[in-house]
Amino acid sequence: MLGNFSYCNPTKLYFGDEALGYLNDELPKYGKNVVLIYGGGSIKKNGIYDEVLKLLQENDKNVAEIAGVMPNPTVEKLYEGVGIARNHHADLLLAVGGGSVCDYAKAVSVSVNCKEDPWEKYYLRFEEPDCETLPVGCVLTMVGTGSEMNAGAVITNHKTKQKIGHVFADEKIMPRFSILNPKFTLTLPHYQMVAGIYDIFNHICEQYFSGEDDNTSDYISEGLMRSLLVSSRIANKDPQNYEGRSNIMWTATWALNTLVSRGKTTDWMVHMLGQSVGAYTDATHGMTLSAVSLPYYRHIMPYGLKKFVRFAVNVWDVDSAGKSDEQVAGEGLAAMERWMKELGLVMKISELGATEDMVEGIADGTIIMSGGYKVLDRQEIVNILKESL
Repeated sequence: MLGNFSYCNPTKLYFGDEALGYLNDELPKYGKNVVLIYGGGSIKKNGIYDEVLKLLQENDKNVAEIAGVMPNPTVEKLYEGVGIARNHHADLLLAVGGGSVCDYAKAVSVSVNCKEDPWEKYYLRFEEPDCETLPVGCVLTMVGTGSEMNAGAVITNHKTKQKIGHVFADEKIMPRFSILNPKFTLTLPHYQMVAGIYDIFNHICEQYFSGEDDNTSDYISEGLMRSLLVSSRIANKDPQNYEGRSNIMWTATWALNTLVSRGKTTDWMVHMLGQSVGAYTDATHGMTLSAVSLPYYRHIMPYGLKKFVRFAVNVWDVDSAGKSDEQVAGEGLAAMERWMKELGLVMKISELGATEDMVEGIADGTIIMSGGYKVLDRQEIVNILKESL
């Protein structure tokens, strides 16, 4: 491994079908005032809300709620949550839901005591908090983002057509604890399940497709990807398979808790393209990624050919005998495409509502990253988006 890095991840995880009970271990560590944060109400239908509320009451917590957090949390919703948390004098933000709810809780955490506009400070200027932040805990009900064990928070501004993620530098912004019960994911609709699976896979790819050295992180990434291929196929055929879903949940966490990024420059252009598409369409995050991935990877493949060959052989079991590097790498991406279609992922941004007249605006909203094998110019972005239509 080349370069220098530090690694710290303070999030405590509780995993398994009895994990929720560990809230009784965590809640006494925080003050009386808790803000319960959740999404559109599915946790009320499946009973998770009642279980969590009962534990909060048994621990004598004074509870306020922020309900209705949408899949792509908006800046207006952020302002609303900040107001609720301030008025409640919150001691803990407890997110119960998927990655968007966890992201949102972290955005509220850094904004409650911020004297400036958090959108301007954190999402346009990418500054770090210079104020006291609130502790966050997560009860995960949907997997994909890895938000339960990282310091990232994505917020959407529909007025400016921007969807921006900020990965905060300070590990105190990571959740203090996260509860991962795979059973909580079993009621998820198939579309959301497979979107989350691809989000996991692409998180690994974004870190894997960078660097030229022999890096231990790449070996870990290949193992995670191979595990996900097995468990995704099991879950796709039988969404109620607990073992398959538990492996997906565990892989999601390790895909984006910063472990496999160590010693890597990382890419993240698929996310930048997908998030800009999402700002225009409000589409499911994982599907925006799947729709732009193959055109992007085919475009950059010649610049990172050795890694794409390794990807084909070590992840997709492509036989390289008697073939050129270009053939092997191409077969790897073809195998990836077959798997994506097998899961039922969206393969075109037009299926998400994107139109040709949006392409220029989506390109303008795409942040250009420099850590991958090719730094794109604007025309390349436009071409990739057109190929994705």
